[in-house]
Amino acid sequence: MRNFSKATICLIVIILVMGIASSCYLFINPDNDDNSEESDLSDRNGQTPQERPTLTLSSTEHMQCFVEDISSYARKLKPGFIIIPQNAEELAFNEARQRNGLRTSYLNAVDGFGIEELFYDDQGRELNDRSRVSMLETLRDTGKKIMVSDYVKTDENYSRSLEYNYIRNFIAFPRSSSNYNYNNIPVMDDWLKETIGINTSNINALSGAKNYLYLIGGTGSNLLDRIADTNFDVVLIDLFFRGNNQPLTRTDLDKIKLKKNGGRRLVISYISIGSAENYRYYWKSGWEKGNPSWLVKSYSGYPNEYWVRFWDHEWQDIIYGNDKSYMKRIIDAGFDGAYLDNIEAYQQVRN
Repeated sequence: MRNFSKATICLIVIILVMGIASSCYLFINPDNDDNSEESDLSDRNGQTPQERPTLTLSSTEHMQCFVEDISSYARKLKPGFIIIPQNAEELAFNEARQRNGLRTSYLNAVDGFGIEELFYDDQGRELNDRSRVSMLETLRDTGKKIMVSDYVKTDENYSRSLEYNYIRNFIAFPRSSSNYNYNNIPVMDDWLKETIGINTSNINALSGAKNYLYLIGGTGSNLLDRIADTNFDVVLIDLFFRGNNQPLTRTDLDKIKLKKNGGRRLVISYISIGSAENYRYYWKSGWEKGNPSWLVKSYSGYPNEYWVRFWDHEWQDIIYGNDKSYMKRIIDAGFDGAYLDNIEAYQQVRN
């Protein structure tokens, strides 16, 4: 066996790692019998699937590429389109590790980060996760907006959540037990009195936002009127806010894109890219876990959802890249951006 110096071995390892991390352009190989999985991702340079290079990625890299390619697709159709992934903020770093440095392509693809349960968890207990806070402060310092939704059970913890976030220049949406599923609109006067006051500025970019409303549930024929009667800088809602898979229209969005005080605000659509929901327009009769094969795992606590093998070309075609895709519907409706949920699927479904 030939002997190599330590320096030579290190150089070989570095070259191999750089090669693995160099590409997001993959395609599905249905005849592949090994344990690796490859995916069909939108090419930023306009290549067809047949022209794209082939490479096997980890689940971490698959999700990073998925977010990046969703962003690229959306911004080609609508320049300036806003992308906000929720949770799994570690994906903004190489190999999802802060010590490995920032992943520039991921940072360039997003405008901010939605964060749940940073200072208070889903039981209302106070948290002290210094490493996570440090990671988010690093991302904030790159110019990205950090949007935090804590779950609180008391008025005291509500005030503390606001304080903990705003002293770090994060914006906050603490929710109480009656609003765990983001169904209610908080009283605006009380809300802003405790934060930064009513913002009369036009909000044309996420960086200018000082508060936000997270309202992906909720019912009632007058809910859009109630949103229009607020001064939140950013509103996160569902494309199918009306229910029954009836999407909001440009007319609907025009109604809520102005704050009560006359300033412009951003309206962002929720979309789950890591789980399939059986009440969505794309769900077909007969689908269940394992059929299609990319519906791989039940989502604990959410009986109507399944974790998906998110790099599968069929799932990605549902999400983006064509005129029937979910993202195209969001863009056509006139939304300013998309809020990508269940990014942490990369931890639930692995190669």
